[in-house]
Amino acid sequence: MRHLTSLFALSNDDVREILALARDLKSRLRRGERPALLAGQVLTQVFEKPSLRTRLSFEAAMMQLGGSSIFLSRKDAGLEGREAVSDVARVIGGYSDIIALRTYAQSLIDDFARWSGKPVVNGLSDDCHPCQALADMQTIQEAFGQWSGLRLAYVGDGNNVAVSLAEACGHLGMSFAIGTPQGYELSRDFVSRVRRRFPKLELLESNDPHEAVKDADIVYTDVWTSMGQEDEKDTRQKIFSAFQVTPELMQSAARSARFMHCLPARRGQEVTDEVMDGPQSLCFPQAENRMHLAKSVLVWALG
Repeated sequence: MRHLTSLFALSNDDVREILALARDLKSRLRRGERPALLAGQVLTQVFEKPSLRTRLSFEAAMMQLGGSSIFLSRKDAGLEGREAVSDVARVIGGYSDIIALRTYAQSLIDDFARWSGKPVVNGLSDDCHPCQALADMQTIQEAFGQWSGLRLAYVGDGNNVAVSLAEACGHLGMSFAIGTPQGYELSRDFVSRVRRRFPKLELLESNDPHEAVKDADIVYTDVWTSMGQEDEKDTRQKIFSAFQVTPELMQSAARSARFMHCLPARRGQEVTDEVMDGPQSLCFPQAENRMHLAKSVLVWALG
């Protein structure tokens, strides 16, 4: 059974297969083709966190593939202690062909993969965001025609998005640089694991945003305060202010560099309007590719 719980759980071949399928399905849609590859099949989405792109991309993907989608909040699914997680997972698995979750704890996704009896997709956890990173890799290939030899520089918090981007770079032969304030770096455990898993990965860590983005092909950022960190908002805005992606910071990157953001963006905080709406921005093609990638993951997981 194929799960997408994290990019660590995939092989290089899995990643390339998913991305090739996403490219093919997007091309077919552009030609007006909507093959009903998952006709009659049911996706159940279980979300602890609200979402625009994740929910809509999976629902649209399943509809275009001929299937249907059911949405359950944390309360709907009984994940507030009403019954054991293993029981919830088995019940939902009995009604579904595939399950996508957007959660706080990675352990919930792992539990569903263990107990549901159906393919499980990580739509986001506090640990990682694999579907986002895969859609980003699709966008990068469209913009540059390749992955190998490119340098992706991430500026901001060493969060779940940064983790999955580093893993994706390891799978595809890109180098990864990250610029964070002190105390907000990638965890030492993750850095050790990613270096062991991808020994050829060129990984640069810096507390200087200009050093991180120097000669980068892609400059990437995310919000400074993620869901569940709202109490830290004011503190984080002060600490991260030097890490805003501005036209001046983009000048440290390669002349052909492109800008990416997983959205939602806090305009005027982690990125200026000039960069977000400028000619280097890939933000909205990147967002659209979440749907094409979701289609690919669903077809890949269901065989």
